[in-house]
Amino acid sequence: MELSDQERASRLSALNALMDLMRPSVQADGGDLVLIRCDVETGVVEVQLQGACSSCAISTDTIQGGVTRILMDRLAWVSEVIGGVDETMDPEDSSLLGTGAYVPRYRSL
Repeated sequence: MELSDQERASRLSALNALMDLMRPSVQADGGDLVLIRCDVETGVVEVQLQGACSSCAISTDTIQGGVTRILMDRLAWVSEVIGGVDETMDPEDSSLLGTGAYVPRYRSL
């Protein structure tokens, strides 16, 4: 089924609104939730956790149990959510961004 430009715009708008609804919860713990890409035709959405989430022990649970569940429950057209964590931030800097579930990564010497 070919989507009209209006339907594509409507889907993207609904996705952005839902992302904006979820972001404050992640930001409260010093992280952020970012939309990396979205294919409104196939329903594949890619998101990334950033900031303090890069060192959080439950970041995978946040993606799978929270973000994926919410997107798929509220947007019937979403078929898959690909989630990742931005691990480029230094763990020390990351820990300063928030306190929610922060667990430093073990580094071997």
